[in-house]
Amino acid sequence: MEKTVYLLLENGEYFEGKSFGAPLNEAAGEVVFTTGMTGYLETITDPSYFGQIVVQTFPMIGNYGVIPQDFENREVYLSAYIVKEWCQDPSNFRSRGRLDTFFKERGVAAAYGIDTRKLAKRIRDTGSLNAKLTHRRPPFSQADLEEIRGFSIKNAVEAVTPKERQFFHAGGAAEFRVVLWDFGAKRNILKELTKRGCEVADVPASTTAEEILALHPDGILLSNGPGNPEDNPSVIEELRKVSEAGLPVFGICLGHQLFALARGGRTGKMKYGHRGANHPVKDLETGRVYISSQNHGYEVLSSSLPEGAEVTFINVNDHTCEGITWRDVPAVTVQFHPEACAGPKDAGELFGRFIRMMGEYKAEKTAEGR
Repeated sequence: MEKTVYLLLENGEYFEGKSFGAPLNEAAGEVVFTTGMTGYLETITDPSYFGQIVVQTFPMIGNYGVIPQDFENREVYLSAYIVKEWCQDPSNFRSRGRLDTFFKERGVAAAYGIDTRKLAKRIRDTGSLNAKLTHRRPPFSQADLEEIRGFSIKNAVEAVTPKERQFFHAGGAAEFRVVLWDFGAKRNILKELTKRGCEVADVPASTTAEEILALHPDGILLSNGPGNPEDNPSVIEELRKVSEAGLPVFGICLGHQLFALARGGRTGKMKYGHRGANHPVKDLETGRVYISSQNHGYEVLSSSLPEGAEVTFINVNDHTCEGITWRDVPAVTVQFHPEACAGPKDAGELFGRFIRMMGEYKAEKTAEGR
């Protein structure tokens, strides 16, 4: 039976809706919005949403059901899910069920009937807000608000990283061995590597530089992931050691931020972040504009970058740093998601650039007889 639920914001404002999905006690988190018109399954299963209450701005969600092949992870890490309208009768030949059933199986609370347009505008005006989804009716007390304001996302990477090392092979003979340093990687990053002939060692975030180098990789991919990048000092220290080994590095999203911190840069929390599949990014070297998929609430501060780091991609809307070419080490890092899914495929060529970097590295090693 559907029950009335309330999304209570830390500023005291609340939104009324109806529950679906798993039975709700209370769910707290940072409330964020995503502007993607498709790809709700990829959003729901993206580990980078750990600890967040996700609001879909597209008005109807669930119309093509649940399609396991589109999942980015087996688990769901978001705290709760908010939509305007929930489609109870999906229609798609690939569908294997309803969103409501999927949420019940995964223990995820959700709400519909909330004015998501008004809610997204409030976040845009106010900035990031904590919130709580609850069945308790107003009025709410000052103690409720203090509890919400005290919420913080903790141990995010530790919660989503794999527990043990895994190996994935390309269809034929592997040309390159890549270490995927997994801080909460989307499955499609792995797919983009294997389809380009890479053998991939998917390693936990806690892996040391010594252990990574012992795998003798041709390159290292730093994955996306959740939380504040500065909350990972041990990873940053190990990454600093790895970066000095001269291996080609490709960083995506959180990986981009962690690499900047390891090389002496700084990061900061954005007002409300970039989330969705329609964010324009400009390549400053070519002038080309990509429409990109993004999911982040932190940014690398361009003014903090050390010598040898060149900002080569910027966000067209707010001119924040979207990518860096590191001239002192063989590394390229980007804030957006070149593997897309869901989203446009404009930036997929960046995986090709990484492949070329590894090819040059292998050729140099061969020439030196290493």
